[in-house]
Amino acid sequence: MLKYPMVYDIHEECGIFGIYGHPEAANLTYLGLYALQHRGQEGAGICSSDGRQLFLEKSMGLVADIFNEKRLRRLPGYIAIGHNRYSTAGSSALKNVQPIVANFALGSLAIAHNGNLVTAIDLRTSLEAEGAIFQSSSDSEVIVHLIAHSKGDDFYERVTHTIKQISGSFSLLILREKELIAIRDPFGVRPLSLGVKDGAYVVASETCAFDLIGATYIRDIEPGEVLIINENGLKSLKIFNSQRKAFCIFELIYFSRPDSNIFGGLNVNEMRKEFGRQLAREFHIEADLVIPVPDSGVPAAIGYSEVSHIPFDFGLIRNHYIGRTFIEPRENIRHFGVKIKLNPVKKLLEGKRLIVIDDSIVRGTTSKKIVKMLKEGGGAKEIHLKISSPPNISPCYYGIDTPTRRELIASTHLIEEIRKYVTADSLSYLSLEGLKKIVPNSHNFCTACFDGDYPISFPGEHLNQMEFLFR
Repeated sequence: MLKYPMVYDIHEECGIFGIYGHPEAANLTYLGLYALQHRGQEGAGICSSDGRQLFLEKSMGLVADIFNEKRLRRLPGYIAIGHNRYSTAGSSALKNVQPIVANFALGSLAIAHNGNLVTAIDLRTSLEAEGAIFQSSSDSEVIVHLIAHSKGDDFYERVTHTIKQISGSFSLLILREKELIAIRDPFGVRPLSLGVKDGAYVVASETCAFDLIGATYIRDIEPGEVLIINENGLKSLKIFNSQRKAFCIFELIYFSRPDSNIFGGLNVNEMRKEFGRQLAREFHIEADLVIPVPDSGVPAAIGYSEVSHIPFDFGLIRNHYIGRTFIEPRENIRHFGVKIKLNPVKKLLEGKRLIVIDDSIVRGTTSKKIVKMLKEGGGAKEIHLKISSPPNISPCYYGIDTPTRRELIASTHLIEEIRKYVTADSLSYLSLEGLKKIVPNSHNFCTACFDGDYPISFPGEHLNQMEFLFR
């Protein structure tokens, strides 16, 4: 999404949920967004339809804080879509919270978008030259204007014409008065699944949302597919014949919830365990205990422990009740930013040689603080840091909030240099070859963050332009 965000860690952009044909559509969408809260915590919104008009409620904050019974009662109808936002481009503001609702010649529509359009800048400039007025800095609004400006004879032609103009990653939900449309980009970068509950069709970024509401998984929305859901049932349009797929590998490593099944039924928890097992096969070292950096490091640490036969335990305890901001004390507390989230179990760790499992290292600053905290606060004798993914050397431009190339420590430093910086006794990453060995049909995955091989090209000055935009 468009402007130039400040980025501090790896974050996913958004989660989307939609349902057609249920009398409690808004309530179920609320629950679906609750299950997808990990994909975005800046804001959330729900748009519903009773078959005649659209109703919208959205705000900044967490799903449970935004939606109460009063707000949900203002969302009548049997169709609804919802969106959790984490901004990768476009400022963190209410105007950028989705769904985006608009009225045009063929009626009303609302859209919810997960992903990032690499052609958004050029398209927006062109649309503004034609007189389009934008209300937000979100690249998702470009899609609305393209539909409105399209010369197609009917709505479906306009949608088809629009998605042939955009490039990047996009899982989209479009709500109209009497139908729900789900669209996935031809590379299938972001996950998007179809389910059913009590005869109502459900679409969500991850299957964990189905589990919460008691829906049954049917299949994935296919890359390049437009799925129309209305009173006539399901109609699938395959308007792209993708030359290759580019599923985001980081969905398996970090972003998706462990209890989700994505990309054709891959269980995230089991994949992460296998990453840990492979890490242990590649790098074995004598130690007393395997501990994860919670929560994303937990499955890989379990897998590492299984293969290495080194006991597993929770040596770092995470505070799960941290809000978006906190008041830092005036008195200087060493490593306060990390300690507010994690605390070592000194009685368990003191004098131990530790294998510490984490999913990735971005800048290295957090890893450095964790190592120091385990030694100084936990009393650990040795820290052997093991990362269950390859070195992250390249930024992502497909909907993940990552730093620029020069800010990614692995893009400019050797592993031994990173080890010295984070002050670990040893440092090991899962090899790219090992990762690809584990992931079924690994050629269908985007691994640009590890090898710089971007499957979706950029306009203009290619990577130089994108580096500038995402500084």
